Amino acid sequence: MRKPERIFARDQEWAHLTRFADVKADRPQLGVISGRRRQGKTYLVEGLAEQTGGLYFGATQATETESLAQFAAAIAAHLDSPVPPRFDSWDDAVRFFFSIDAPGPFVIDEFPYLSQVSPVLPSILQREIDRATSAGRRTKVLLCGSAMSVMGGLLSGTAPLRGRATLELVVRPFDYLLAAQYWGVEDPGLAALLHSVVGGTPAYRRFVNDDAPESLEDFDDWVLRTVLSPASPLFREARYLLEEEMDVRDSALYHSVLAAVASGNRTRGGIANYVGRKATDIGHQLNVLEDSGLLRRRPDLFRSGRSGYEVAEPLIVFYQVVMRPQWGLLESGRSATVWEAARPRFSSQVVGPHFEQLCREYAMSAPAERFGELPGEIGSGVVPDHYNRSQIEVDVAVLAPAVSGHKRKVLSLGEAKWGEVMGRRHVSRLERARHLLSRDYDTSETVLACYSGAGFEPGLDSSVLTVGLDDLYRRAN
Repeated sequence: MRKPERIFARDQEWAHLTRFADVKADRPQLGVISGRRRQGKTYLVEGLAEQTGGLYFGATQATETESLAQFAAAIAAHLDSPVPPRFDSWDDAVRFFFSIDAPGPFVIDEFPYLSQVSPVLPSILQREIDRATSAGRRTKVLLCGSAMSVMGGLLSGTAPLRGRATLELVVRPFDYLLAAQYWGVEDPGLAALLHSVVGGTPAYRRFVNDDAPESLEDFDDWVLRTVLSPASPLFREARYLLEEEMDVRDSALYHSVLAAVASGNRTRGGIANYVGRKATDIGHQLNVLEDSGLLRRRPDLFRSGRSGYEVAEPLIVFYQVVMRPQWGLLESGRSATVWEAARPRFSSQVVGPHFEQLCREYAMSAPAERFGELPGEIGSGVVPDHYNRSQIEVDVAVLAPAVSGHKRKVLSLGEAKWGEVMGRRHVSRLERARHLLSRDYDTSETVLACYSGAGFEPGLDSSVLTVGLDDLYRRAN
């Protein structure tokens, strides 16, 4: 089944969907597709329905009665019937479409809009799937949605649909290499800056009418004419991403939590102190933001039980650091003044941490020979230095898989600096961290690595791995 030309990349996702559509088993098939908004899920499922003769229904925010009428109209169009069926409940509607012998899957897009108004709908689907299994019917159903907390709960715990799905697909943002290719940006420094603002969300290119920065010199102007322009759809997007999550109540507190993390407060205690609440009072907000894919928890690889939070969506970090503190000035058209004042914060609080994440992604996909063997875990961690009464932060830590009865091997310890030329002092810090870790870990073959967006001092030991922007983006060629 050929992927539609309008879909960029997504070859793996398309392959999963076509295999789902091609299954010939004498039993029903259920697929669940999720992913944050603007990732192109609708393009994928619409394309699949078109090519297989399936039914595509895009739900909207509506009452149950209106949604049923819209669903009936979609079925009538699919069956080429002049008169749509009448459904008094989702019980009627689901029974009806399970009775249809269709060549392709039934796709229900934005399923959370329906289940929010009609909570019994997953149970009805479960009942009909079980009946279709007993009857040997081949009905295929794809449920698609952007509310990550809702979609993630469809197949978990004691949820009615648990154990019924044969496909669970998460459509993620493009990685930084694909994102550079998608935007048509070849300069690695410019690609990293662009990714620190819009990440790998494909829809954002459409939001700015395909306006990509032409060069490093054009980047500031690009920011002013797109994300900081009140006339651009990208201007308010970060606020909408939070408001669209169904489990969010009291959005002001959620924005404060995101602002705390974007400002560098990564622990629960630090976040609570920033927002003026007790740590026990923000547990629900942190869980909701994690479930919705807006926050992610990153464990400290060297301190068991400790972890920190980071904002998962670059545009939200940009909004919280650059835009939210001066929202009134931006709305009044004074974006140039705001951007000039915010440029240092953008470099230190947005690009710097984002560059560290890009380096971890680079290490994740590096060939096995880069670190001696295939990594088991990649992240960051803090190494306590009690003698010097300090702590050494390791930005890119690469660990081998754990082997019972043996010290865990540290394959690499790395430091990442976006705007700093790296040299001997950075290597010395990594050497100290390696020495301190040698008590509890196998560091005999640990590779020390420096990742820099500004270059390296001459004369570094050849045993030190140096990764610059060209290296970071070389695999895109």
